[in-house]
Amino acid sequence: MSKIRRNSIKKSFHQGLRRVLNFMPKQSRFRIYRNLVDCDPAPDVRLVLKVAETREELEASFRILHDAYVASGFMKPDPSGMRVTAYHALPTTTTLCAKYDDRVVGTISMIRDGVFGFPMQSIFDLELVRAQGGKIAEISALAIHPDFRKTGGWILFPLMKFMHAYCTEYFDTRHLVIAVNPDKIELYESLLYFQRLQEKVVANYDFVNGAPAVGASLDLRYAKETFRQGYRGKPLRKNLYEYFCNLDLPNIKAPPRRYFTTNDPVMTPELLDYFFNQKTRQFAGLDERKKSLLWSIYDHIDFRRILPGLPVALSSAHPLRQHQRYSLRCPGQVTMSSDLGPLTFDFEVIEISLSGFQAECAADFPIGLSGEASIELGAAEHSVVHVTGMRRKRVNGNAFIGFKLAEPDQVWRHCVAAIETGFTSSDLLQ
Repeated sequence: MSKIRRNSIKKSFHQGLRRVLNFMPKQSRFRIYRNLVDCDPAPDVRLVLKVAETREELEASFRILHDAYVASGFMKPDPSGMRVTAYHALPTTTTLCAKYDDRVVGTISMIRDGVFGFPMQSIFDLELVRAQGGKIAEISALAIHPDFRKTGGWILFPLMKFMHAYCTEYFDTRHLVIAVNPDKIELYESLLYFQRLQEKVVANYDFVNGAPAVGASLDLRYAKETFRQGYRGKPLRKNLYEYFCNLDLPNIKAPPRRYFTTNDPVMTPELLDYFFNQKTRQFAGLDERKKSLLWSIYDHIDFRRILPGLPVALSSAHPLRQHQRYSLRCPGQVTMSSDLGPLTFDFEVIEISLSGFQAECAADFPIGLSGEASIELGAAEHSVVHVTGMRRKRVNGNAFIGFKLAEPDQVWRHCVAAIETGFTSSDLLQ
């Protein structure tokens, strides 16, 4: 523990220095903040970062979050001793955990745009971010266990690196958005180059017990170059560009994937029941709209028995539109015959069914033509199918094409069956 004690002294010094820095110009403060970075390129092998997927990992993460939020005044104590929100029930939310000696010591959640939207959209306008295109993820629920808060960035920086890698490589995310306390916003601005959504501080944010909040965003399309410029010439331990973008951290255990899915659902019927019915009353407290949206996601009978009930009038008035639990981004190519000769188009599949798929394509695709499509559903899952372009819609300069399959091959059938019947991401590995 001698390393932890040394880091504790260093952190106390840094905190005192930050109070002095408040009297300096902002850009001068930002440069000094970046000089205070200390990210270990070779963390202790006992530190492991992974997706929280078991009941024990999720519960420990929610308990650390609860205690941190209560201590900061961001929530009132809950009888469960956990901070569990309705967003944690969605397959578009992923919770990461940091474990030291197999004990959860830190956590952070990424909430991608789903059927509930984002927590922060209740007070911040995200339309300018949406207009730039690409998926958005709200970074939320960051907490470190009290025993490890005085260790500088020993837990925080590896956890943030995993979050960055997960969003850029696995979560199909372009924009990160945050709503943080005004006391913390300059750390995000100076170290990670977040930009404020608005200068005005929101005085009362219900999601964190009425505490003030500042909203900010980071465009990952340009973040790598921004980091490279901002940390140019700095030594490795102070260089977040090298740390985030180039360093291979074996402590990070990336989620295994058979297919090119872009989310990692972990909630089984048993886990949903445990966290949202037994330990908390989250499901019971949802409004009718959110209850119906949950029904549109979890359509299997094993889920229906533990979901909050719907009024008969609402459940029978019209069939609910189904929302897939899994999202995908699979590269593909289609070759079609035309009067001008063979035409080849590259695309990315974003939604599939047994009879067809939707794809994003940068080029104008001719509707009505047929051809052979070669699609990489996974690293070792190659499908070849005959397709016809049926419809086209343009959004932000890209074309979204609906394709109909003449006949799915065995690889396609197996992928669709796994996605339609699997409860969690581990089910797709079979």
